[in-house]
Amino acid sequence: MKYKLYVALLVFSFLSYVACQYRTKNNQGTSLAERVQQLTEMAMKKSVLKFNGSKFKQYIKAPPRNYSVIVMFTAMAPQRQCQICRHANDEFTIVANSFRYSPLYSNKLFFVSIDFDEGSDVFRLMKLNTAPVYMHFPPKGKPKAADTMDIQRVGFGAEAIAKWIGERADIQIRVFRPPNYSGTVGLGMLVVIIGGGLYLRRNNLDFIYNKKLWGFCALFFTINMTSGQMWNHIRGPPFVHKSPNGNTAFIHGSSQGQFIMETYIVMVINGAVV
Repeated sequence: MKYKLYVALLVFSFLSYVACQYRTKNNQGTSLAERVQQLTEMAMKKSVLKFNGSKFKQYIKAPPRNYSVIVMFTAMAPQRQCQICRHANDEFTIVANSFRYSPLYSNKLFFVSIDFDEGSDVFRLMKLNTAPVYMHFPPKGKPKAADTMDIQRVGFGAEAIAKWIGERADIQIRVFRPPNYSGTVGLGMLVVIIGGGLYLRRNNLDFIYNKKLWGFCALFFTINMTSGQMWNHIRGPPFVHKSPNGNTAFIHGSSQGQFIMETYIVMVINGAVV
């Protein structure tokens, strides 16, 4: 009799354990579905979601996840004196909008921005003491070293961000920049000014044959290109770098990068040598 009672208790305990595990699994699945639905609804309204510490723990840190999250840690407040944060935010928004309106859009990737003044606890949790920082949180596991974008080496342009996302999340994003007519307008004004000057001096165009003028223009173009202006245009580096202890660096520490101020220094040195 006792033997049958023990067997019945063991069977009852085993069935209770299985039922408990089944309910836990179903609850986790429902929770995941709810979070994905909430994130999708928020992403439909705005391509870059603004998170604080509680939302970071709820949607990014809490398992399980079946989606990737690209987080930009920034400090947009004027008192933080982050000179490149606003430009970095613009490039990040371009990538998020490009993904939002692309044919490959899905709920497997979300873009999030966390400002220091709204999520300082997240900065402490991730041991961050600088901004901006781009970080990829994969669907499973913790972020690895390669999940933090090396903006000092590749810059923070939209194309560089999209390429890095393709490497980490295996989602290819084609960047679509909004139309910018400032270059066209500037070129048109330059043509008008040059054309007007030639018309006013149509009876005396000897200056066109001035060798010194053309030599100066060629020299300025050469010094401008050898200083790295085209590299700056492609990579979008910061003007200078401010370390957490308050020191300002004008020269990049790596041979694979440079700052905008460094370009001006090289330009002045080359001009002085010439």
